[in-house]
Amino acid sequence: MMSSSQASFRIDPGRRLTLLLTLSLVGFLFTMVVILIGAWTRLVDAGLGCPDWPGCYGRMVVPDAERAAFHTPDAPLESFKAWVEMIHRYVASTLGLLVISLVVCGAPLRRFPGFPWKVSLALLGVILIQGGFGAFTVTLKLWPQVVTLHLLGGLSVMLLFLWLHLRLRRFKAGDLTLGGIPAPRRALSPLWCLAVVLLVLQLALGGWVSSNYAGIACQGFPTCNGQWWPTMDWSEGFHLTQTVGPNYLHGQLHADARTAIHFGHRLGAFLLGLVLVLLAWRHWKEPGLRPWLGGLLGVYSVQLGIGIANVLMWLPLWLALLHTAGAVAMVATLAMAVWHWRESSIRSARPQHQETYPQGETRQDKKEWGHV
Repeated sequence: MMSSSQASFRIDPGRRLTLLLTLSLVGFLFTMVVILIGAWTRLVDAGLGCPDWPGCYGRMVVPDAERAAFHTPDAPLESFKAWVEMIHRYVASTLGLLVISLVVCGAPLRRFPGFPWKVSLALLGVILIQGGFGAFTVTLKLWPQVVTLHLLGGLSVMLLFLWLHLRLRRFKAGDLTLGGIPAPRRALSPLWCLAVVLLVLQLALGGWVSSNYAGIACQGFPTCNGQWWPTMDWSEGFHLTQTVGPNYLHGQLHADARTAIHFGHRLGAFLLGLVLVLLAWRHWKEPGLRPWLGGLLGVYSVQLGIGIANVLMWLPLWLALLHTAGAVAMVATLAMAVWHWRESSIRSARPQHQETYPQGETRQDKKEWGHV
């Protein structure tokens, strides 16, 4: 007897998979927008535009000054900042609803081999955690640890949307097996792993720079404050057990600690660039990887130029926002390069004359499923 999930899948699988592909792609693109709105909220100092959560002065829309003063007398209403913060919350909530819709739509397919159900659940879990970070960002008054994790969480959501979309494309194409045997995929080499780890660390350093307001702690480039190795306080700059309680708007660290944070971000950028060049040199002869590796180096170069310009131009709002967009592009491009690296062994191993489909279906079966 056909199970309920199989029955649901057989009803209209082509349309269901098309919908899931659309939702995952929209989610990926929309997450980029949410990340940039969050960065804009941060850059205009609107992170505490509403002193409470999830409402704003106890309301789901920004109230007038009189009602705000009655709710929280010690936090005067700044209407522009409050609206910026609430817009960020509205779009983030919309993203959460999109994730829930995607999981519900994909649930009937969860028992079919190759369907990325675990990725869907991981996406749901991360978006829930990300919502918690959003709340803690306000209630802990921009505590740098939480702000940095909130940024990494947003990038993780974006990455999971992208990975889910790619897995769904593979599932719909029917490239799940080779002759009935699960298709092997290349594991990441140490060089690939190093590139991924360094990018994650560099993103964390970027979040730490932003949350501690260290963006212009080093003046000038390539030197920092006129020196190749300036005076720095590394222990205080990377003291991860800062006190919870103070208002961290505009930061709490002294100048030498902020200089250490900024300088560490510069060193991280240099190491990441070196590894990316080595990665491209190592795999440049692989045609399927060359466009993505070239794109990765291109995005890195632009991002490096934007970072230098931010220092020289004293961190203008539009350029700082563009630097965040560059980080988003770095994550997406490296993810695509990793995907093509892992999939390249499948394409090279598949016989050109043989067509194989999930569960051993024939070509006629695949037509009925809406795959061709």
